[in-house]
Amino acid sequence: MTSVDAYIDLGPVTDLTPGEGRTYTVDGRQVAVFLLGDGTARGVDAVCPHRGGPLADGQVDSSVVICPLHQYSFALNTGACTTAGVAPVRVYPTRVVDGRIEVALAPASTPCA
Repeated sequence: MTSVDAYIDLGPVTDLTPGEGRTYTVDGRQVAVFLLGDGTARGVDAVCPHRGGPLADGQVDSSVVICPLHQYSFALNTGACTTAGVAPVRVYPTRVVDGRIEVALAPASTPCA
C-alpha cells in the first residue's frame, strides 16, 4: 500500500470548482475529489457502497458528501455513513500544494483530517 507521504499529482486546482466534485482514476481506483469553500480538498471513494451512485456528483459541504441517488451522506474525514447503516467509503489524504491537487492512496483505516 502507498504511504501517506507518497502524494500523486492530479492536476491544477483550477480544474475544480469550490463546492463541487470530480472523479479521478488513481492507480486503478476511482477517487472523488472535492474542493471546499475554504480552499482545502477532500478525497473519498467515488462510488457509493449503497447502489453505486457517483459521489463526485453529490452535494458537499465542509464535513459530508451526499450521494445524489438516495441521499446517504458520508463524513469526509472518516468515510462513515452518517445517515444509515451503509458501509463506509475510503478517505484519501488530499491537499492543495502550489496550486496543484494531490492525493495519497492511504490505507482504508486511515482517517483524514
